[in-house]
Amino acid sequence: MNIRLFCKLSTGLVLSSVIVFQAIGAKPEYKNKRPNLIFVFSDQQSFDMLGCYGNKEIKTPNLDKLANEGVRFNHCISSCPVCTPYRSMLLSGLHPLKNGAIVNDIQMLQGNGNYLGEVLRDAGYHTGYYGKWHLYGGDRERPIPEGPFRYGFDNEFLSNNCTMLYDSGRSYFWNENGEKTLYGDWEWKAQSRQALDFLDKNAGKDKPIAMFLSWHAPHDWMAGGVREHKYSAPQHLEAQYDLNSIVLRKNCVDTERHRKYYQGHMAMVTSLDEDFGLIMKKLENLEIADNSVIIFTSDHGDLLESHNWPFNKGRPEIESIRVPLIIKFPGQKAARVSELLVGTLDLMPTVLGLLGIKEPKTCDGKNLADEIYRGNDKAVKSVPLFYFAGDWRGVYTHQYTYTFALPGGAAEPHAVKSGFLDNSVLYCHTEDPFELNNLFNNPEYLKQKEKLHQQASKWMKKFNDKGIPSGNLIPKVMYEDDYNITKLPHPQKPKGFETKLKGRPVDYQ
Repeated sequence: MNIRLFCKLSTGLVLSSVIVFQAIGAKPEYKNKRPNLIFVFSDQQSFDMLGCYGNKEIKTPNLDKLANEGVRFNHCISSCPVCTPYRSMLLSGLHPLKNGAIVNDIQMLQGNGNYLGEVLRDAGYHTGYYGKWHLYGGDRERPIPEGPFRYGFDNEFLSNNCTMLYDSGRSYFWNENGEKTLYGDWEWKAQSRQALDFLDKNAGKDKPIAMFLSWHAPHDWMAGGVREHKYSAPQHLEAQYDLNSIVLRKNCVDTERHRKYYQGHMAMVTSLDEDFGLIMKKLENLEIADNSVIIFTSDHGDLLESHNWPFNKGRPEIESIRVPLIIKFPGQKAARVSELLVGTLDLMPTVLGLLGIKEPKTCDGKNLADEIYRGNDKAVKSVPLFYFAGDWRGVYTHQYTYTFALPGGAAEPHAVKSGFLDNSVLYCHTEDPFELNNLFNNPEYLKQKEKLHQQASKWMKKFNDKGIPSGNLIPKVMYEDDYNITKLPHPQKPKGFETKLKGRPVDYQ
């Protein structure tokens, strides 16, 4: 059987399995008090790095338990698989061309009351945000001042913006007085304790709570002041993963170095899972678990050098764009696995929908709460993909990933120099789950490629994305002095430098 026929047949089987809706909970009516929101997300964790997604090696009993009680989504897609753009979409509901954060370390524009934290605040929630932020732009080693650049998280806010030091001797946060304070523990462990303290102080009071816990792990980090691929966790957790027994992805070269990556990465995930268990236990002890919308996800995946790619994200391959998403909500009747396509832009309106709050008209994504309640997995046909730093656009469907390089755009310099991967891809998930066969130039798939290109172009039109290469767009929208600083080597960048924008990138195309 040829690949093309197999893809068609297998897709038919997948879709036929979701034709019948499986209602898993009636739409709640929150008349007296809205539910709490517990939103926990890791950094750089692919969907396949949880036991509930089929990884038989990794130890994640607490998140697996949540999946066995809630809804586990098989197709949650990080539309722009890199840190700042993802966080900007999550917290603004806007495409990066509108919120400004098109690449890492650009300061997101202000929300004017329409961002997620602002909507929650104005709906009467007591908010708390703990952990990585990465939205203030410019110099990462500076606190986020009170006011509009916390985007509505006005009650409790403890962050280090974005550091790459996780160990107990160097990891830190900025306290309420704007003072740099050592955590005194592994970064994510201390952040989890801050979140637990928030629950103790605020749960069950007169206001519902909205707590966001943003772990930087299992992202790779720095060692000895030099950026390198370092995946490291407490030794007793690394010891749970025997280096010689680790099974790597089928698209990854099997070397001792790669096994070390997997060992440290999985140990960090296990450590996060332990902390998630403490949070769930706290919710139960405070008797608020049943009246809380509980969400776990990640901002983007980690290739761990799959496909011989020397970096970890910013690619259209599945390990970069597909992330875990587990949701448990009040009134849920049964657990299930959902095939519903969920893109990053859908998260903010869907979260608000699950809380019974109307999303702002500014949101670029879709409120999928009703589809989740009804179990309607066919509601979304495709999810947009875009990566500004690499100048590619595309689309994800149940069957395919398709991306194309922008005309006139600069391909990733390291790809050009080293001959690694192209930005133009066509993968069939059902036949080729490890994406070993790029069908982009396969003549048998010409019609399918044209169809997917039309879908990608339709998404671009929706966002008024004219496909301007980032190298041409960023100098137009960024103030000249800031732009000149960004081009300097890191040691020459002045302390406190900013990356403010003149306005929305969409208006400077």
